[in-house]
Amino acid sequence: MAQYKMLDGNGAAVQAVSMADVKVVAAYPITPQSPIAEKLSDMIARKTMDAQFIRVESEHSALSCALGAQLTGIRAATATASVGLALMHEICNAVSGMRIPMVMPVVNRALASPWSLWCDHQDSMAERDSGWLQFYCENVQEIFDLMLMAYKVAEHEKVLLPAMVCFDGFFLSHSMQKVLVPEQEEVREFVGPYQKKNFWLDPADPVFINDLISLEEFTEMKYQMMKGFEAAEKVFADAASEFESRFGRKLQMLEGYRTEDAETILVGMGSMTGTMKHFVNEQRKQGSKVGAVKVTCFRPFPAKQMKALTQNAGRIAVFDRSAGLGTMGGPLFHETLSAVGSHMIIKNYIGGLGGRDVSPATIRRMYEDILSAKTTSNVPVWIDAKEHPMEIREVLRYV
Repeated sequence: MAQYKMLDGNGAAVQAVSMADVKVVAAYPITPQSPIAEKLSDMIARKTMDAQFIRVESEHSALSCALGAQLTGIRAATATASVGLALMHEICNAVSGMRIPMVMPVVNRALASPWSLWCDHQDSMAERDSGWLQFYCENVQEIFDLMLMAYKVAEHEKVLLPAMVCFDGFFLSHSMQKVLVPEQEEVREFVGPYQKKNFWLDPADPVFINDLISLEEFTEMKYQMMKGFEAAEKVFADAASEFESRFGRKLQMLEGYRTEDAETILVGMGSMTGTMKHFVNEQRKQGSKVGAVKVTCFRPFPAKQMKALTQNAGRIAVFDRSAGLGTMGGPLFHETLSAVGSHMIIKNYIGGLGGRDVSPATIRRMYEDILSAKTTSNVPVWIDAKEHPMEIREVLRYV
């Protein structure tokens, strides 16, 4: 029988990994992910989890070891954050290119420099094109649920791609919330046993894996990965239907919140979408026709669903928790604009960087700005920057 547990976000990820019959864990601690590595190590040492723990010297080694382990035909796990994920960059592309359906919790934290321990999405956004599915969580229950979903989707024979389950550092990783946890057998039945569906390592039948190939095959192998992403949308929908029938909770790649008659729609990802929904409710009480779209799946980006949810709106405000430096807007804005076109007014808002709280007041400033906009703008609004940002540790003194 399912039971409620008080878990923080890291604990929810550990709970899912331990219930998914993972047999090898190779993890290196980094704030705010460290409790995942520590708790999994402790469970394995106490023999409450039937797995092997590999002590490594870096995140690069952690993902490398997990990759090698999963190639032997078992589920392997690791976890990371921020510069740890950046150090994994080379191996992230190896895992996806070798079509290894690993699931990895990523506890979102700003990338240096300047150094920060706090949350934004730049770390996972820097890996958005490395061939991994990416799911973003609103709350701690979703961390547990999306971890299970990630195994189901990633391991499907039509997908065979790794998955990052991303959740906001400290806002979720260290936030204690009530989580409904099913029985072990229910999880085992949903996720299923790990089945080797591609190549694998066998000492009795040695093969070359990830070897140097000619230009005659490279493009086609990337094309195959693209087809995996295309298949993931339907696989996710089918898995979500099964998940809801088993566990009673509905998961969606995109969640439209009061969008049916909305004239203005706010778009966001992660923990701040809870604040966004609260703001929508408050505005609805005042008669404003406003709604929200929560993006759960950023890769693959469900463009058709985004277009359908926003087609009746006249204005769209997209909130990015990553800076999108050197381009006209953040990653979520570009995906949204590409999906919906420019027949309505759409603007980008940058905020919540380096752990800055996305408060209802921040959402209100964004809402009031989009209401006053006359045309679509490709120039992002840094919605929570201080009044004189160039006066803080100024570098360009002659601007």
